[in-house]
Amino acid sequence: QWEVNYHQQHICAVKDSSVVIPCSFYYPDNQRVQSTAWGHEKYDIFNGPFNFDSELNETKKRFQYIGDTNHNCSLKINQVEHNDTGKHTFRFTTNDKEGKWTGKDGSTLKVVDLSISVTKPNGNRTIKEGDSVNLTCRNGCDGDNLLSAFTWFKNGEPITEGPTLYLSNMSSTNSGNYTCSLKRHTAASSGVIHIDVEYSPKNTSVSVRPSMEADAGSNITLTCSSRANPPVENYTWVKIDDGDIMDVGKGPVFFPGDGGQLNRKRTRAPERSEECEEDIQNSVYANYPVFDNNQSQERIGCEEQTLELIYTTVDFHTERKMEQQVASHNDDEGVVYSTVCRKLLNPTYVETP
Repeated sequence: QWEVNYHQQHICAVKDSSVVIPCSFYYPDNQRVQSTAWGHEKYDIFNGPFNFDSELNETKKRFQYIGDTNHNCSLKINQVEHNDTGKHTFRFTTNDKEGKWTGKDGSTLKVVDLSISVTKPNGNRTIKEGDSVNLTCRNGCDGDNLLSAFTWFKNGEPITEGPTLYLSNMSSTNSGNYTCSLKRHTAASSGVIHIDVEYSPKNTSVSVRPSMEADAGSNITLTCSSRANPPVENYTWVKIDDGDIMDVGKGPVFFPGDGGQLNRKRTRAPERSEECEEDIQNSVYANYPVFDNNQSQERIGCEEQTLELIYTTVDFHTERKMEQQVASHNDDEGVVYSTVCRKLLNPTYVETP
């Protein structure tokens, strides 16, 4: 009896996975099979061309005949494509002149994609730090049931398994490209879902060029950097003047126009007391420009006075010992030396003329 049996009339497969179309065939016992072939309904099912044809020794590389010449006629399709959708039929011939048979019923193949659905408890607004997002992988062959086993990937690296990926209390580290695939066929992958977590500026810092120890009065460049998403667009430079905050520039790069002196404020030196002693070992020399040639060049000790501190870049050179009498220098050099006093267990105070 001539017959071809397709054990699954309808088969569903995910794009880029592998699928087997199970099949068996029968013929009179006194005949011997000479050739086998698999075709697609978009071509002539009797004359081809065929996806697999043993007689012509032709086959498309994705199609693999895993049957035999007895009764197994199964076909395996690797990396299935959407073009493979449709009815596939088997045909065989025997040594009899009239021994040709095609199972016209065929197996119908459906090819689907994996998809990812995104659930945001906070609605469809932009994802921000602290938000939660659920990603669910769906196989169109499962219908409404989550039957398939999945593997989740972030930026191409596997991270977990299961139908749903739960992302809670999100931070910048959760940003990236997410995909899911069939656990047994990792080549069968979904499209990419890009997660972009917005966060406020952090790791803000200022760099000084040429260095933090530039000569006083020299030109310096201040550069502000900060990490944020979306990137920081507006930068404001401020100067603190006697408790007042004033805007002095915009943009990430700032060139102080007064030789690097940014902040000025008035302060009062501490009163000298018995607790105040000269710090001999840790005394330092500090130099910076002299702006008032009428200022006194000599002042010793920690007597109370009102003075103007100029916050600027200065060079510090630590010495083991400092004379209590301040050395006097020419105005042309633009340098003054100050006695450094400090209260025990308290911050260092600098007295300047």
